[in-house]
Amino acid sequence: MNNYETVFILTPVLSDSQVEEAVKKVENFLTENGAEIVHHENWGLRKLAYPIQLKRNGFYHLLEYKGEANLVADLELMFKRDERVLRYLTVKLDKHALQWAKDRREKMKSNQKN
Repeated sequence: MNNYETVFILTPVLSDSQVEEAVKKVENFLTENGAEIVHHENWGLRKLAYPIQLKRNGFYHLLEYKGEANLVADLELMFKRDERVLRYLTVKLDKHALQWAKDRREKMKSNQKN
């Protein structure tokens, strides 16, 4: 199994419940196809660097997971078919990126405790 990190941006016209539903759909897709979700982050509503479909903001989400290589192609096909998704990016993590992601998660946990 390979380690992947996917960031996707949802359209800003969605309500909170619709955003949660869209994220759950992605998480369910991954787990149903044999992936193990390692970490999930909701980055919230952020300004886009440039307008996409006349929208200037979007809901950002990050998913870190373990899965087979063919899973990424299927996930990206699902993103292309979902009109709520503005953009997405999937990166395969090497050992250095894995360590960096682990350090980032630990730093976030320690910041939340303080």
